[in-house]
Amino acid sequence: MATETKLPVTKTSTAPAAAGEAWQPFQALRNEIDQIFDDFGSGFWKRPFRSLARLERDLSKNFNAPAVDIAESDKAYEITAELPGLDEKNIDVKLVNGGLTIRGEKKEETEEKKKDYYVSERRYGSFERYFALPDGVNADKIEATFKNGVLKVVLPKTEEAQKPAKTISVKAA
Repeated sequence: MATETKLPVTKTSTAPAAAGEAWQPFQALRNEIDQIFDDFGSGFWKRPFRSLARLERDLSKNFNAPAVDIAESDKAYEITAELPGLDEKNIDVKLVNGGLTIRGEKKEETEEKKKDYYVSERRYGSFERYFALPDGVNADKIEATFKNGVLKVVLPKTEEAQKPAKTISVKAA
């Protein structure tokens, strides 16, 4: 019969993720909402948009790297990137220095004029992702398609890379 080990439950830090750590887009939002409630009784009405401006700044830092899935099949590697709100003309896919670079830029301007108010907003942002190409990719046949905010890049394998692995038997010496 196995013995049971009980470990204490510990609370992890809610500090923002540093470079190389897991991307948690809603953690900044949660922290800011908590801060708004904390500030509510201590001067929130004096500067109500201070927290919201900080929230937008913090969230914009996290959106410079789009979500990407990488999959491998027998015949190709496939990179899928979620790029909502972008058009194919704002996306640049290049093969550079033995790797694939995906760049994008979003420029959005809105203006609304009514009798009682005028609102003008501008949002700008760009990103860049670099992927080192594995051995066996046929660089001349790489294809990229963009549909409904999703970029799909197919990196076909060479004939040599598509061959099944050879099993080598191990003999006793």
